[in-house]
Amino acid sequence: MAKKVKLRLGEILTQQGLISKEQLNKALETKRPGQKLGDKLIESGAITEMQLMEVLQQQLGIPHVRLHNYKIDKSLLNLISREYARENLVLPLKKEHNKLIVAVSDPLDYFVFNDLRLSTGFVIEPAIATKDEIRQNILRHYEKENLAEQFELKHEPDTSRDLSLEEEASPVVKLLNQVIQQAVVEKASDIHIDPQEHHVIIRLRIDGALQTDQSLSKNIQSSLITRIKIMAGLDITEQKIPQDGRIKRKVEGRDIDMRVSTLPTIFGEKVVIRVLDIHSVSNDLADLGFDEKHLNDFIYMIEKPHGIVLLTGPTGSGKTSTMYGALTRLNREESNVITIEDPVEYQLDGINQIQVNPKVGLTFASGLRSILRQDPDIIMVGEIRDEDTANMAVRASITGHLVLSTLHTNNSIGAIDRLINIGVERFLVGTSLNGIVAQRLVRTICKDCIVEEIPTKREQEIFEKYGFYMEKVKRGKGCPTCHQTGYKGRTAIHEVLNIDDDIQWAILNNQTSLEIQSLAQEKGFTYLFEDGLKKVQRGLTTTEEILRVAVE
Repeated sequence: MAKKVKLRLGEILTQQGLISKEQLNKALETKRPGQKLGDKLIESGAITEMQLMEVLQQQLGIPHVRLHNYKIDKSLLNLISREYARENLVLPLKKEHNKLIVAVSDPLDYFVFNDLRLSTGFVIEPAIATKDEIRQNILRHYEKENLAEQFELKHEPDTSRDLSLEEEASPVVKLLNQVIQQAVVEKASDIHIDPQEHHVIIRLRIDGALQTDQSLSKNIQSSLITRIKIMAGLDITEQKIPQDGRIKRKVEGRDIDMRVSTLPTIFGEKVVIRVLDIHSVSNDLADLGFDEKHLNDFIYMIEKPHGIVLLTGPTGSGKTSTMYGALTRLNREESNVITIEDPVEYQLDGINQIQVNPKVGLTFASGLRSILRQDPDIIMVGEIRDEDTANMAVRASITGHLVLSTLHTNNSIGAIDRLINIGVERFLVGTSLNGIVAQRLVRTICKDCIVEEIPTKREQEIFEKYGFYMEKVKRGKGCPTCHQTGYKGRTAIHEVLNIDDDIQWAILNNQTSLEIQSLAQEKGFTYLFEDGLKKVQRGLTTTEEILRVAVE
């Protein structure tokens, strides 16, 4: 019976032109056992959750509700326990005579309706809502107590509370748990705890942009930061030097790895928590935003038996995801793959990963020397920062190993000069390089509020200059799904420089970056900015986003 429903859903989605038959067949073939077709299509980006809700509304005749600013009857919350609501993603909305209207994410889960009918004594009337909206509202209505108020009455920080921080009932423990849970639900990559003169601001980085989550009393600062330090295994007595630690927790049923960094400021210690959700990361290169030509060029580079492939870009430009995508593709039984990273962000099955530890003398350079004695086929060096590491990596690549690494430069061609400036001989750079990829992350337009507009005069000038013709451009007008920003999710833009014989000759013969650039352009090389404009043309992102991260 369930299978028939899933096929019917697929047929409706194809009839409405939301997905192709190929996308439907691929989703049916690749979905995990027990995974619903709709969830698989959302996961692969074929449809949005909102589009699925609208189709289910049509298919089943069940109304669809937006929970943003919905006036929920709080007296009904005690009818459904918090644990049941979280586990089954249901939320009581309002009561009409003997009917209880409940927001659900899966309108076909009749077992849940039966449970609710028996436990509440009401006739259950479902209303469809997105999973994210239900999670956010469960957090807001069941769990978000105004814990900070307990600190408002105090004029001095209460350090005596530090002793009882391990108690789960402690307001600080509850508050921090809520902040972490909120970050996971909102798919934030970082939590920033910023001490100000009179208060403490908590901000979440969502899709690359910081958003203020809440402002807390200054009195809570000491206890909150002490609690974070205890969880991360840091020294709570040391407040004058930066510290780094790690927290592992189960949040929303998923294992979440968090990197904690503290930094002393004039108003106290600032804390940044990097949230690493392994379930939200795709290791498939096809999902990382490469266009077809760039993807083929990159695969060609990494599938050579030896040489060095470099990824360049600033911190937070998605280099690690691309690197792990390449390693996943190269990870075969017959290959010995070893990485040295700082830190090891995600653990990959079948790959030997080493964590840099300068305290015991394990640096990128010393680790790389040891790796070369371990009969490796493929080596990944987290980052080339100095002459020793650069020379070791380059020499490893010309002695029969494939080496992948990252470098901080603004573009792909600049990586050649950077290696030479670090202290690598020009002939080694020319003979070892397979290729260089520069990348940036740009926010994608929210599919639930996408609209077409006439390009601005500035946009028309840019399009004309680069040979693009667009009568209309797409933008997000802002909706509850994207927190009124117009953007939801991110994709990468790339600049891929394939080092062929001609470019190798140019490097070896001391030609300038401009000459190498001109030679590469003759062979079809495109800049980051141009790749971004292609994604604007496809309606994935906006010109403003491209101008924010790439230079014309």
